Amino acid sequence: TEPPSIGVQHTKLLIAISDAMLDVKEATQIALSYFEDLYGEDAFSNVLLEEVERDEEDGTSYWYITIGFTETKPGGPMGPLPSNRRYKRFKVDAETGEVLSMKIRSVENA
Repeated sequence: TEPPSIGVQHTKLLIAISDAMLDVKEATQIALSYFEDLYGEDAFSNVLLEEVERDEEDGTSYWYITIGFTETKPGGPMGPLPSNRRYKRFKVDAETGEVLSMKIRSVENA
């Protein structure tokens, strides 16, 4: 038999944790899996957890997970091109583990 795809593993993770509130590690893993499912594991380098925040709206708890990554750019005749650090912010339902949104997170240079 074939090994399960990332999507199947993600679904199993959701089922396993659906009975309790997600902790930060579980919410982060869900956001990372979602990111990799959409873009592939090799599309970006230096994929790192940057920020986490738990919030509540109308009695529902959410995790906001920010993932940073470096765009992989092919090199030119003068060598590798400079890469920009980019960020995505995920809104994860803390009870169900469902990813409700993924947005571009802008970070201004300090």
